[in-house]
Amino acid sequence: QVQLVESGGDLVQPGGSATLSCVGENAQFEFYDMAWFRQAQGREREMISYISSGGVANYTDAVKGRFTISRDNIRKTLYLLMTNLEPGDTADYYCYGQRSLFGTTFTYWGQGTQVIVSA
Repeated sequence: QVQLVESGGDLVQPGGSATLSCVGENAQFEFYDMAWFRQAQGREREMISYISSGGVANYTDAVKGRFTISRDNIRKTLYLLMTNLEPGDTADYYCYGQRSLFGTTFTYWGQGTQVIVSA
């Protein structure tokens, strides 16, 4: 059973930084395309960053230049380095993994970790 386990959520002051981690337990992690989503209170969940199994990364405009997604396939871990945090970044952050195998797409979500940006 594949599980994605996030950590790193915290209360951060505006302008501060934080790093989220997501460990892919029981997964052939290197074959998964991975992403970070976030959901602010009263809003829909949105994808903010994506990294392919080959390491190609993309970002939504709201976080481009401030957030960096990366992966360590040996440690089976996905990271999100968040810098210059703003109150608008306050949300629950979710790790997502996807893999296609024999014509079937398998998707997994982490349980979420909360980031609060406030003075």
